Amino acid sequence: MNKKDLSESDIKAKFITPAILKSGWDEQTQLGREIFFTDGRIYVKGKLTARGKRKFADYILFYKPNVPIAVIEAKDNKHSVKGGIQQALGYGNTLDIPFVFSSNGNGFYFHDKTATDGQIEKEITLDEFPSPQELWTKYKKYKGIETPEVEEIVSQDYFQDGSGRSPRYYQQIAVNRTIEAVAKKQDRILLVMATGTGKTYTAFQFIYRLWKSGTKKRILFLADRTALIDQTARGDFRHLKDAMTIIKHKKIDTAYNVLYYQLVD
Repeated sequence: MNKKDLSESDIKAKFITPAILKSGWDEQTQLGREIFFTDGRIYVKGKLTARGKRKFADYILFYKPNVPIAVIEAKDNKHSVKGGIQQALGYGNTLDIPFVFSSNGNGFYFHDKTATDGQIEKEITLDEFPSPQELWTKYKKYKGIETPEVEEIVSQDYFQDGSGRSPRYYQQIAVNRTIEAVAKKQDRILLVMATGTGKTYTAFQFIYRLWKSGTKKRILFLADRTALIDQTARGDFRHLKDAMTIIKHKKIDTAYNVLYYQLVD
C-alpha cells in the first residue's frame, strides 16, 4: 500500500484514528471528529448578507465532555507530518486548547504550549501519541490545577438535559475559565459578553457546576427588570426549580439555600 495514493479520509481511518484509540482515548466520550465550531463570518453588502466558510477541526480530544485539551489537523501523505500545524495552531488559539498536533499518517508533529523545557515542538511516532492522563497531568500544571480540591471543582460535569445541546465554543471557554478562577479562590471575576451570545445559558452552566461540586452553597442572581427574572426562571434556569426562589419584597426564604434571584429596584 502506497500512502501517497490514499486520501485524507483514508489516512485518518487507517493511521491517525487507530493511533489515538491505541493510546487510551475513548471513542464515545473523548474523541470528537470533524467538529464545526463556528457558523462562519457574516458578510454584509448593502441589504445582502452571506456567511463565510464554517471552521471545523479534524479531531478535538476531550478529557471530559466540554473540557477540550487537544486538537489534531490531518493531511494526506503528500503533505509533510507538520503540514497542518499552522492551521491547527489557529484552531487551538480560538478554542483555548494548549496541545496541538498535525499528522500525515507517518507520525505526529506536536506543539505543546505547556512545555517548560524549551522544546515546544517535536515529532513523535504513531505509537508515541500521549494518553488522556498524560495530557491531563500537563494541562493541570499549566492551568494551576495542582491540588485535588481544585481538580474536583474543575472536573465537575456540565449540566446535560438529554437534548444534545452543548455550549458554543466561546461559552465553553467562558465557563471553564470562570470555574478555574473560582476554584483557585479568585474572588472578583468580570465576564463580558455581547447581546445574543447566550449570557444566561453560560451563567447557568457555571452556577450549576459550582453548586453541584459543593463549591458554593448559596448563589445570588441579579437582574434589573422583573421580566428578565421571570424569563430566566422559565428558561435555562428552570432545571434548578427545586433549589431556587425569587426574592420578593427583600425577604429571603431560607428554605432555598442554593440559588436565589433578587430583583434590583
